[in-house]
Amino acid sequence: MKTTRSKDGTILAYDVYGSGPALIFITGATCFRTFEPVMHDANVFAEQFTVYNYDRRGRGDSGDTQPYAIERELEDIEAIIDEAGGTAYVYGHSSGAILALEAAMRLGGKVSKLVMYDPAYASDTADQEEFIVLRQGLHQLLDNGKNAEAISLFLQGIGIPEEAVAGMRHSPQWATMAALAPTLAYDTMLANDFPPVARASRLAVPSLIIVGEESPPSMHEVANQLSQAIPNAAYRKLAGEDHMPNAEVVLQILSSFLIP
Repeated sequence: MKTTRSKDGTILAYDVYGSGPALIFITGATCFRTFEPVMHDANVFAEQFTVYNYDRRGRGDSGDTQPYAIERELEDIEAIIDEAGGTAYVYGHSSGAILALEAAMRLGGKVSKLVMYDPAYASDTADQEEFIVLRQGLHQLLDNGKNAEAISLFLQGIGIPEEAVAGMRHSPQWATMAALAPTLAYDTMLANDFPPVARASRLAVPSLIIVGEESPPSMHEVANQLSQAIPNAAYRKLAGEDHMPNAEVVLQILSSFLIP
């Protein structure tokens, strides 16, 4: 484990895998750098890239200086990019894709290329209203210290089958997932917004938007909105893949788009 310090003093934990061009891996809700699926993906990507796999603030071994704001998470990304040499490719998944896009729009030349998988914005008013109800339920559970119940509610709310969630409860990593439950408030804050199409229309960073063929319809709509807004954005729909794609398939696309 390596550490660095963000602008507000928060300690960020990260691991580095592989060799090749630097790739910052920004994970979505309930994920942390030693989570088995995250480690698997990072190791697969490391076949072609030097992967910086970090704990977002409030997760794993990273700190969580309050109050939270998206600007603090962008400063965290900038700190990791600086550890990678000052410029890097950025790959974000789900709510991590929201942060990846914001980093590309706000950090200037530090993000050399951007890849987003299933960016988890609200696609329309109805989608946003459903998410507001989920957020309210989460906040009530979190305010009462019911972290495990909050994780379960969130996972089921985004479409994970109840039996799959029950299986996760028996995982040795469930306790770590429950400990990071308060960060769901951060992810749901990010995902409650609509895609920033007006700002994205001014983005100069080469960008690729990927959506899983089996991912929720709202994510297809968001991907379409962003692909139309971002100048010269590349767009890929992955046949047979859902919100948790096969890392080997994603690596093929990352390599073809990112490596000259």
